[in-house]
Amino acid sequence: MMTLERMILLVAGSVVLLSVLLAVWHDQRWLWLAGLMGAHLVQASFTGICPVVRLLKRNGWPSRAGFA
Repeated sequence: MMTLERMILLVAGSVVLLSVLLAVWHDQRWLWLAGLMGAHLVQASFTGICPVVRLLKRNGWPSRAGFA
C-alpha cells in the first residue's frame, strides 16, 4: 500500500526527473526546478513544513513511521 512517506518520495523524484529531462530536451533553465526542489527538501527536513504533505494528509493518505 502506498503511504504518505512513499508518496512524498514519488512526487519529489518525479519533479527532479521531469526537470532534468526537460533540461536535456528543451532548455537548461529547467534545472532551476530541480535546484528548487532540492532546496525545498532541505528546508522541509529542518522545519517540517511541506505543502505536499499537508495536501496528501488532507486527502486521507495513510501515514506510517519510517521505511518499514
